[in-house]
Amino acid sequence: MTPDELSLALTAALRAAVDSGELAVPAESLPAEVRVERPKNRDHGDWATTIALQLAKPAGLNPREVAQKLLARFEALDGVASVSVAGPGFLNLTLDAAAAGELARTIVHQGAVFGTNHSLDGQQINLEFVSANPTGPLHLAHTRWAAVGDALARVLRASGAQVTSEYYINDAGSQMNNFGGSVLAAIKGESTPEGGYPGAYIDELAQQVVREHPSVRELTDEAALPVVRAAAYELQMKDIKETLNDFGVHFEVFFSEQKLHAGGAVDQAVERLRAQGHVFDQEGAVWLRTTDFGDDKDRVLIRANGEPTYFAADAAYYLSKKDRGFEEKIYLLGADHHGYIGRLKAIAACAGDDPEHNIEVLIGQMVSINGARLSKRAGNIVELRDLLNWLGADALRYSLGRSPSNSPLALDPEQLRKATNDNPVFYVQYAHARTRAVDRNAAAAGVERTEEGFNAALLTHATESELLAQLGAFPSVVAEAAGFREPHRVARHLEVIAGAYHRWYDACRVTPLSGEEVTDLNRTRLWLNDATGQVLANGLALLGVSAPERM
Repeated sequence: MTPDELSLALTAALRAAVDSGELAVPAESLPAEVRVERPKNRDHGDWATTIALQLAKPAGLNPREVAQKLLARFEALDGVASVSVAGPGFLNLTLDAAAAGELARTIVHQGAVFGTNHSLDGQQINLEFVSANPTGPLHLAHTRWAAVGDALARVLRASGAQVTSEYYINDAGSQMNNFGGSVLAAIKGESTPEGGYPGAYIDELAQQVVREHPSVRELTDEAALPVVRAAAYELQMKDIKETLNDFGVHFEVFFSEQKLHAGGAVDQAVERLRAQGHVFDQEGAVWLRTTDFGDDKDRVLIRANGEPTYFAADAAYYLSKKDRGFEEKIYLLGADHHGYIGRLKAIAACAGDDPEHNIEVLIGQMVSINGARLSKRAGNIVELRDLLNWLGADALRYSLGRSPSNSPLALDPEQLRKATNDNPVFYVQYAHARTRAVDRNAAAAGVERTEEGFNAALLTHATESELLAQLGAFPSVVAEAAGFREPHRVARHLEVIAGAYHRWYDACRVTPLSGEEVTDLNRTRLWLNDATGQVLANGLALLGVSAPERM
């Protein structure tokens, strides 16, 4: 019995109690479903529900009285061994072994689908992350959001949302001229101009630009700059996309700020916001009255000299997302972007949206890696490509994805390179590899996973009950990770499953001892082994981490 199946059964029992008059509760007060969760103390049973506390007020009873009225109906459900009332009115449920063990077969049958849920069905979400300026290689500051953003996209999709992951290319403004000027200076053998970009990667770009445009050396600076800037930009974006691909991060959309300006979207955005009544003119500039919606000050859209501000582009970009049909827009921004929260929400409000529903801004804190050396190419940063070569994509993605992104993170590279249980990614990956080794050993011993050899009632060992309970909680963990925008919940639960699996492995044999016959207990345990491997593989896939067959 899965948690969803138990929830459906409890919901039906609750409605039957109300329909029969055993429990007097207005129909509008009944929840759509009776939700279950794992009790913190395993001695309290397999699952618990707070439904009695939820219904106490509309029923006009104290929670324990509501719980007592529901106890008999819940206890009569197929697969439920016992129900008890605890504390202020919690209902703790223990499943019989057969019902609990059936989950193993369910997981194997569902395969890669197990863990998906419908909690976000129908939601159209635009998820923007990384969005680094195309003026240099991706580096350590971008790494965390690349890992967390991609994992978040995966758990959102696993929960039913339609997600478009998007990279906003900041390819307009003075930084692009400074970037192009830096490459042009390198072509001419001159020093980096003031405000330019240093580093060996600029020299590499200069060499590539000359190979593609050999005549650029003969042009005047004025004529050469746009050629060099455009060519270097394309080369740098190619490098960024290749690095992201090597990190396992893929975007459906790369959105150019430059095209936003060229297509007139910024001017159109100003007029649309003016029509909403929130734009005003003052001292020759055009302003957006964002203070009406909680911003600390009004924002300039168009300067007195006629030049649009970055804020105007932000407004146009938000409206573009809205026009493309995204009801919800999630922005993943760096630690230095706290000031953007109020202004982006104000843009949403000025555009006629609900800033509490249509936009969400998540701020990621800084990450440091002890002993990481500055890039030889970039000079003053730690490149993502160097980190991949040093630590590997799996170690990086898992370690960055297993901690809340709103708190600073310091990684120990020596730990990440260890093949020990102290290394979280090794601990989880090794658990998966062990399930595959058990499979191979079982096949050699003649243990086959057959339908007729499966007997869920045989899974009675305490470690089996614990492992089944943790496997059963996986779909709700995925739903919570999506709902709270916290993919680290998946990683932490995988570690719990891995621990439960290792304890089960030590206590329960899948293959018989030499000379013993193969029994249905062996066959049934093979189902549980394979179910565990499936859930570990599904969870690692949500984090963008591989599930190795051997380690």
